[in-house]
Amino acid sequence: MNLLFARILFVIGFTVVGFQTLLPRNMGLVGAMWGLLLALVIIFAEIGMRKVSVKGLSSAVFGLILGLIMAKLVTDALSLAPISIEQLNIIRTTLTLIFCYLGMVIGLRGKDEFNIIIPYVRLRRQDQAEEVVIIDTSVIIDGRIVDICKTKFLSGRVIIPKFVLKELQQIADSTDPIKRQRGRRGLEMLHTIQKEAGLDIVLHEEDFPETQEVDLKLIKLAKLLEAKILTVDYNLNRVASIQGIKVLNINELANALKPVVFPGEQMHLKLIKEGKEYNQAVGYLEDGTMVVVEDARRLIGQEVRVVVTSVLQTQAGRLIFTKLEK
Repeated sequence: MNLLFARILFVIGFTVVGFQTLLPRNMGLVGAMWGLLLALVIIFAEIGMRKVSVKGLSSAVFGLILGLIMAKLVTDALSLAPISIEQLNIIRTTLTLIFCYLGMVIGLRGKDEFNIIIPYVRLRRQDQAEEVVIIDTSVIIDGRIVDICKTKFLSGRVIIPKFVLKELQQIADSTDPIKRQRGRRGLEMLHTIQKEAGLDIVLHEEDFPETQEVDLKLIKLAKLLEAKILTVDYNLNRVASIQGIKVLNINELANALKPVVFPGEQMHLKLIKEGKEYNQAVGYLEDGTMVVVEDARRLIGQEVRVVVTSVLQTQAGRLIFTKLEK
């Protein structure tokens, strides 16, 4: 509403200025029309620039300033040569255009490397670097981050990007009941984190309009802020690690905290369902670890004692193979 009000005032102001400019020539109505037309053209141009980020604009301005400085230095050096004023003016204009163009292009291409906007300027001592952690949508929906925050395993600043919150809202508004339930759970978890975690949680406004995928936006933001990514997404974990970004994976933490078992150990569990292979049965430990029991299909639904034969560590977690105790 404020933006619309500003546009209306802008149009009225330009119309009045155009009317008063040509009023002495008895062409006030024509001037008003020209002012109205010019104001509408500027407003449409402004609407078309909505996808231009402040970071990209500041990088272009930085490159433009650098180009002007380079053109000034070069033309000052050429002015020492025996060149006429007319030729020197032509050379100055040409070099200014060339250096300004090259500076803007280089600035736009390397905009992710410029920390010239106030939110990205981190004034701190080198020996007191602040740890920054970015959380993604999967972590919020997962919910375990609430307990992790309460145990103080996370420290420093926790950042929730605006595009992650937008994706969470889209999931919560989905027509699919399962997705809608997951999205609403994520919003509840986010509210709990902000209220009870006791951490420095910041909602970050930066977006990357030229990038559509949320995972790629997370990677770009992590590079920009020199931050870590907290996730449970295996694919995001791998892609970010390849690009040199530190990743904190809650699933890997959970697997590391599971009790270690060795071949020959005995355990007591209830068989729940059939296994993939012939005559196998499957049970679960209290921490969710899957236990496969050989030759135990007939005992599904019963509690049995088994002996560990081998342990297999997979990306999904730890898998324990056992046999019935004789």
